[in-house]
Amino acid sequence: MENASPNAMSDLRAIAQAMISTGYGRECVAIYKTTRKSIVYEGLCRLGFEHLTLNKIQKLDWGVLELKIRNWLATSGVAVRTLFAGERILCDHIFDGSDAIRESCFADIAGSAAVGFLGFAESVAKTKKSPEKLFRILDMFSSMSGLWMDIESVFCFDSTSAVRAQALTSLMKLAEAARATVSEFESAVQKDGSKAGVPGGGIHPLTRYAMNYIVFLADYEKTLADVYAGIPLQMPPLPESFLDSSAIASVSPSAFGSGVSLRFAWLLVVLLCKLDGKAELYKEPALSYLFLANNLQYMIGKVSESRLGFLLGSGWVAKHAAKARHYAASYERIGWARVAAAIPTPDAAAEPPVRADGRVRVFYERFEEAVRVQREWVVADPIMKAEMRSSVAELLVPAYREFYDAYRPIVAADVVNGTALRFAPEDVMGRVMELFSGSGSGGSGSTSGSDRSWSKSLWWSNSH
Repeated sequence: MENASPNAMSDLRAIAQAMISTGYGRECVAIYKTTRKSIVYEGLCRLGFEHLTLNKIQKLDWGVLELKIRNWLATSGVAVRTLFAGERILCDHIFDGSDAIRESCFADIAGSAAVGFLGFAESVAKTKKSPEKLFRILDMFSSMSGLWMDIESVFCFDSTSAVRAQALTSLMKLAEAARATVSEFESAVQKDGSKAGVPGGGIHPLTRYAMNYIVFLADYEKTLADVYAGIPLQMPPLPESFLDSSAIASVSPSAFGSGVSLRFAWLLVVLLCKLDGKAELYKEPALSYLFLANNLQYMIGKVSESRLGFLLGSGWVAKHAAKARHYAASYERIGWARVAAAIPTPDAAAEPPVRADGRVRVFYERFEEAVRVQREWVVADPIMKAEMRSSVAELLVPAYREFYDAYRPIVAADVVNGTALRFAPEDVMGRVMELFSGSGSGGSGSTSGSDRSWSKSLWWSNSH
């Protein structure tokens, strides 16, 4: 309804009453309907709404369709609460003497326009499912839910029941589309087929993209609670030990119920299962554990700094932090046990020089080989990197210092400066501090086709 003054509305009512009382009611209503109907459609056009068939909507590129969705979201409140509600007020005022006329006029003027406007949401819900569409679908569901009481009030007549039915249908289809898209995302994680391990055991692209997606999804917790209302989570069987480690059973219920929290916990279980399989791509067991530690620590960081932390609770974070420490300890045990075992004991200093020299040379060979291999490995989290370097140093340096201090006074100076004791304890410490200097980037040639597909489909996650 344009900004009609009270005087103008009173004049229109007087004209309508005069025409009806003199036998021109049919002509009055026909002219009014035709005029106001065109004004309503013009109003929708000014709001930027373009009525498109389902077939045309399905053919639109996602970028174009998303712009139309954003415009619909920005104007839906104005359309319902101002344009359609204004027409209802105008009809009620002008034809206040006849319930039948005002109901008929409003239904004919605004009914089809409202059905088309609200039906746009249903058409969007029927487009091909893909993960990048989920957030706009949830936005539309939230907007439509917020407008439902207004729709029910404005279009309360029996003759406008089609508008209410369209709103409910759109809500139902949007909810179905949202659930299907979440399932599509879960399936995409499960089916990721990249076969190349990330250089140095760093953060896998799948981990980054999936966690960005899940973190953004957590901002829609209230909407998701409505979308999944009354629908229990169906989890396929997993090894009991893995379910224990995922801490699904101990997820803290949020203010909106534990259902949504459990769904997020399940998505993280799916990702962890996939990463567990990708760890097997590494030939070195120590690197497999380092990969798991890196990726789990990344997930923990994302959970802790986002709404996920509230949804999953401190118990989830604590259990997975312990799991990450376990992975790190397994890396150290496998990657450095052989080196630590080669450190001569202080008693070896009393052995014949040839034998003692042989022992220390074995240690040097194993130590240098381990440093050479692991220098370019990756620990992405700065705190975890410092802790792991410190832990390796604690494993090696004190034991080596005991032998070094016992053996150094015994050997001749030329031997000390020659081949036997090439490293002081400080040198060992320095080499350990060189560990994990890799970038984790495989360069342009290392990205698999699957990784590229994730990058393409979730490019928007950095700007959502």
